[in-house]
Amino acid sequence: MSRPLAVFGGTFDPIHLGHLSVAWEASELLDAEVRLMPASVPPHRPSPLANAQQRVAMLKAALQKQSRLTLDTRELERSGPSYTIDTLTELRKEQGDRPLVLLLGVDAFAGLPSWHRWRELFDVTHIGVLSRPGVQVTLPDTLLAEIAIRRTDDPSTLHATPAGKVTELSVTPLEISATRIRELLAEGRDPRYLLPCGLFDDPSILAPYRNR
Repeated sequence: MSRPLAVFGGTFDPIHLGHLSVAWEASELLDAEVRLMPASVPPHRPSPLANAQQRVAMLKAALQKQSRLTLDTRELERSGPSYTIDTLTELRKEQGDRPLVLLLGVDAFAGLPSWHRWRELFDVTHIGVLSRPGVQVTLPDTLLAEIAIRRTDDPSTLHATPAGKVTELSVTPLEISATRIRELLAEGRDPRYLLPCGLFDDPSILAPYRNR
């Protein structure tokens, strides 16, 4: 099997070091390419403050000078809600039998049964659950039943099949809040060490959050 392709989605409003650090660690743990995929109309949360073009500019600035993490804008180019099953089905058609891994925080994973056509995800992708040391989340019975035979403690086994496994990836948590970053920028402050340095190179990149 080829090197896995992992997908890490979110509004990235704005992209911050917490997002980047867990995506980088997941890439190392899985030996995978990781694509950051900004959501257009997220079904589970309010619309982003920054528009699609502005968020893409931030992501491009954040991801420069490295190749492990890349940008995929397909959900921004699709009309309507960004349903993950649609995105993964599309990627599966493009990638053939290449292993795909959907990266989810443990809280999002616990809410998986509320997602659109969630059981079908296991037909097209593996799931890598980004766990934080010392944080215990209770999973609903429907989810526990679905993943009982899918769990593996060895992330390398995801290389052997295209989809269907669930593995836990223990990553270093950076407790950074995008909400707090937006508040600081609106107050005219400079969250220098919460955001990737590339976002400060061009004053216009963070303009959507200032002087609101």
